[in-house]
Amino acid sequence: MQIQVNADNHIEASEARNAWARGVVESAMAHLADSVTRVELHLSDESAGKGGAPALRCTMEARVNGLAPVAVSNDAAGMDAAVNGAAHKLARATAHALGRADKHVHDERALPADDADPDTRNGEFVPSRAPF
Repeated sequence: MQIQVNADNHIEASEARNAWARGVVESAMAHLADSVTRVELHLSDESAGKGGAPALRCTMEARVNGLAPVAVSNDAAGMDAAVNGAAHKLARATAHALGRADKHVHDERALPADDADPDTRNGEFVPSRAPF
C-alpha cells in the first residue's frame, strides 16, 4: 500500500510530519492493506490568512481493488486530531465499502428438477390452482 502525503502552501512541509502521517495511516489501515493499493492524504489550513482559531482539514482517499475510490475528510483544530480522525473514518468507510461489495456476491442457485415442481408437466407450465 502506497501512502502519498500532500499539503497546501500554508502548512510547513517537513519529512518528519510526512513520516508521522504515513505511520498513522498504516496503523489504521493495516487490516485492509491487501485490498487497498494507495492512500492519498491532503492537509490544508482552512483558516489561512483569516483571523480566529486554526482550522485544519485532512482529506484522505483510498484506492480499493476493484471498487470506486473511498474519500473522507476531517476538520480539527490541530494536525494530530485532523489526521487521526480522518484515518479512522477512512478505515471504517473502506471496510464498509468492502463489506457491501462482498454482500453482492451470490452463489449460483440450483434449479429444481422438472418432476419436483407440481406446477409443471412435461416441461409445460400449469397454472396454479389458487382460489383468487
